[in-house]
Amino acid sequence: MSQAVQRAIEILEFLSEGPRSLSETARRFDVHRSTVLRQLQTFEDAGFVLRRANGHYSIGPKVISIAQQALDGLDLPAVAHDELRKLQAKTGNTIHLAQLVESTVMYVDKVEGRDSVRMYSRIGKTVLPHCTGVGKAILSQLPSTRRDTILANAEWTGFTPQTITSRPALDEQLDLIRSRGWGVDDGEFEDFVNCIAVPVTNSSRSIVGAISLTSIKVVATLDDLMTHLNDLQSTASNISRQLG
Repeated sequence: MSQAVQRAIEILEFLSEGPRSLSETARRFDVHRSTVLRQLQTFEDAGFVLRRANGHYSIGPKVISIAQQALDGLDLPAVAHDELRKLQAKTGNTIHLAQLVESTVMYVDKVEGRDSVRMYSRIGKTVLPHCTGVGKAILSQLPSTRRDTILANAEWTGFTPQTITSRPALDEQLDLIRSRGWGVDDGEFEDFVNCIAVPVTNSSRSIVGAISLTSIKVVATLDDLMTHLNDLQSTASNISRQLG
């Protein structure tokens, strides 16, 4: 990938985190303001970036439209939509739906919990499969060769003391998840967040995604979340049946 294309992608990802000024963007990529300005103006002309009244730049309508079209092409979010909202109404926790798209795991739906805390996750964001509940639930259902492909570029970074930092340790946990049908994230990416997750399959028993119940630990511990495991599994089963 050329350096120019790589920087363009990184700028769009940077703006997706929130509106940024020209100066902020130039500092982030350690380039002159005029260089970033030309790039942003090109994006603006194409509808990929929107320049706000205060001079800040944010993701534009064209990117949002492309992202929505991509999501509309996936069956899982449409089928799962109502089921996820029923589950959230019953449990009160944040619900994540992740899908395996080729060799990438990404969030394709999210229903916010009743508490006021908002998490970093968002629809369209890719998932680190080895340190998230939905990622491990999906990996647990895959053959070793497919896991190899998905984890080929994994960086075994210890984000918290609970992060799994080696493939053998991950495989051991995946075997456990596969045998019991559910997995957890016990503060493995963010130490104050935990979740329980279950896989979602289609009628041929092929893995397509996963659902999680997520909460910050001060609101709900893993034990609290586990009281809703049957509801979570029932939701996954309902979605699987509707996928056909």
